[in-house]
Amino acid sequence: MNEYTEGYLPYPPLPSSPLSGGAIVGLPTRRRSLPGGSAHRDSPREARNNIPGGGSFAFAFASASPSPFGSGCGFLEDSLIICGLVAVQLIGAAYMVLLAPILSLGLNPLFLVAFGSLATSVFTFPFAVAFEKKKWPSRISPMLMAQFALLALGGVTAFQGLMLLGMKKTSPAIAAAMPNLAPGFIFVIAACLRFEKVDMKCLYTRVKILGTLLCLGGAITMSFLQSPSSTSPVHAAPRSPVASSSGLAPQTVYHEWVVGCGCLLAAVLVVSCNTVLQAATMVHFPAPFTLCAVTSMIGAVLTAIAQIISEGRIEMGSPVISLTSVVALILLGSMMSSVCVAFQTWAVKRKGPVIVSMFSPTQTVGTAILSAIFLGQVIQPGSLAGILVLFFGLYIVLWAKKKEGLLLPTSEETSTVLTQQTEDIEKPLLS
Repeated sequence: MNEYTEGYLPYPPLPSSPLSGGAIVGLPTRRRSLPGGSAHRDSPREARNNIPGGGSFAFAFASASPSPFGSGCGFLEDSLIICGLVAVQLIGAAYMVLLAPILSLGLNPLFLVAFGSLATSVFTFPFAVAFEKKKWPSRISPMLMAQFALLALGGVTAFQGLMLLGMKKTSPAIAAAMPNLAPGFIFVIAACLRFEKVDMKCLYTRVKILGTLLCLGGAITMSFLQSPSSTSPVHAAPRSPVASSSGLAPQTVYHEWVVGCGCLLAAVLVVSCNTVLQAATMVHFPAPFTLCAVTSMIGAVLTAIAQIISEGRIEMGSPVISLTSVVALILLGSMMSSVCVAFQTWAVKRKGPVIVSMFSPTQTVGTAILSAIFLGQVIQPGSLAGILVLFFGLYIVLWAKKKEGLLLPTSEETSTVLTQQTEDIEKPLLS
């Protein structure tokens, strides 16, 4: 008998702020493994009509609507989702612009990640109890615990630390634009791990490769054309956060900018790998709020340990910043992150991850506008062109992913399938 498995190829909604640790909901896709080891991707019709009766049938959100903003929901709900997704991205943009000058004053990024993740875990846990308590397993296997630890190390300690460090050395607009590389990186990683079949004869595979290259080229163009060494009068070196706050020489400022861009690229690579691992974890632990709370808590501990090892103690940073202000900033950011994660999770269940991901460039645009207004950091025309190329690459990757015919069954269909599976299993035993 043919053995079927399902592969999760996550194209996630991107984090709304550097403190959005924990689970990022991925986009499940169907892949069938045949006895000979070959893989066959179901067509859209097969995905609905040929649901296997003898294999695993696990997915993150079965109730996602296959037709975004269609007849399944009313106009009021569609308007609420659109406005909410825009608000989520603008909140993230405002928080990043708020963090930039505080980091330049000497706030330690590891301290912010440790206590921010701890607060995020506390604020997210009530959602986990309210919506996912019935999904909690009776026991946690050592493999699942190891996955939790790796997710926390990658998605909290490494990703957030690198993001904050990169934003400190560059600018909020550049930091907000870089995560748009994630879908392309995830495609490459999933293809290398054979979670996704790569068929060069398929139009959509070629489009995704092209989109990934455009994303990478746009990010490189954006980074170097916005560098402090540019002679453009609208964004000279003294106006960069590094130069203005520390009075460094232009060569040192340029070096800091390159290091910062490298940190941001590394952060995107880490979160892309982390998302693929998270997709595999959610097959056996389909509880995103709980996963967010647990990994945020573990990540807070790991980040605190990393700061102790690297600096000898847990230290806030510059005495210029009052502890009260830092605590208020952490609580505000963590509370907003938890609410944003909750709303995005609900939006993914209603409309699917691709629609939610399409709003991620809004944060980059909002960050650029707010940075120009409040920080005096103006995006140069060349860098703006790179951002537009990056956005174009992101959207064609998402378009190709959508066109592959990734249809998720509804909850009613799921219960029907599971009932049929049970009956099919019981009939031979009772006959």
